[in-house]
Amino acid sequence: MCHDIDSRPPAAPVVTGGVAEHGPLEIGAADGNRLRAYRAAPAVPNGLNVLLLPDVRGLHPFYAGLARRFAEAGFHTLVMDYYGRSAGTAPRDGSFDGYAHLPLLEPHHVETDAAAAAEAIRAWHPGPLFSVGFCLGGGYSWRLGAAGLGLSGAAGFYGPPRFVGDRADQPSAPLLMLLAGDDVATTPQEHAELTAAFDRAGKRYEAHTYEGAPHSFFDDSYDQWQEACTDAWHRILAFTARHGEQSPR
Repeated sequence: MCHDIDSRPPAAPVVTGGVAEHGPLEIGAADGNRLRAYRAAPAVPNGLNVLLLPDVRGLHPFYAGLARRFAEAGFHTLVMDYYGRSAGTAPRDGSFDGYAHLPLLEPHHVETDAAAAAEAIRAWHPGPLFSVGFCLGGGYSWRLGAAGLGLSGAAGFYGPPRFVGDRADQPSAPLLMLLAGDDVATTPQEHAELTAAFDRAGKRYEAHTYEGAPHSFFDDSYDQWQEACTDAWHRILAFTARHGEQSPR
């Protein structure tokens, strides 16, 4: 499990307003799949959109809460689930085991569903779109930067490089890598090999490692990592502001 059961999404250090509306929805993908999603709209928009890619739990309440945090910071935000094909779209409780469904999840499933989610966000609110992912979603966020979705940037927290896969050497949107220095799920060597592949391909990326931080440190219940959470938020806000300004609106 990426987070403890009492995990809470950290608040953004810059809050522009409240949440105008939020709630669950279903989205249809091009291959006929139906996927769960959750949207949150800002009361004071900043003109930017975020597609949140969760960890192995899929659309867990942690990420619905995080979507509201992003909305409070001004972003139109949508969280996508991964498991419509294997688990359906019915509500799930805390006993849901994402690891049991993970072997059935293929990269083209994530890309197809993310394309549908991106289309839904843009129909809801046109503007630059960024992906932000965590663990499984962190790796897939970097992958989506090269998947032809027109992202203005792709940010990922402690993503396993294996989920980037064959997209590592392809043209990409700018990438932001926020890494845990004491990550037991991914070794520093694996991330070094990934960034070396990015260097060979001429990809634009920023990488920052929080020394000593554990996997899934982005959690308000971890008192000792509050400074890292705040710094990570600031890096996301700066990254999206910078590359949002460079994107056509």
